Amino acid sequence: MNELVERLNDFFAERPGLLPLIGVLLVILNLLLQIYPGPGSGWFVDSNFLLHIGVIMSIIGLLLVRALT
Repeated sequence: MNELVERLNDFFAERPGLLPLIGVLLVILNLLLQIYPGPGSGWFVDSNFLLHIGVIMSIIGLLLVRALT
């Protein structure tokens, strides 16, 4: 378990903006799905799942950037 945490720490220390960038991309993808819903997208689009995951990932990423630098 410690090795996994160390590897994740090293990975995110080298790429500090990765999690916020992925979060922003998820929010944009959610916006596009709201504008152009595909067939059978039902609950996935209605629940704004990608929006919530993207915002949470961006906040956690920003907190990690501050903690790792």
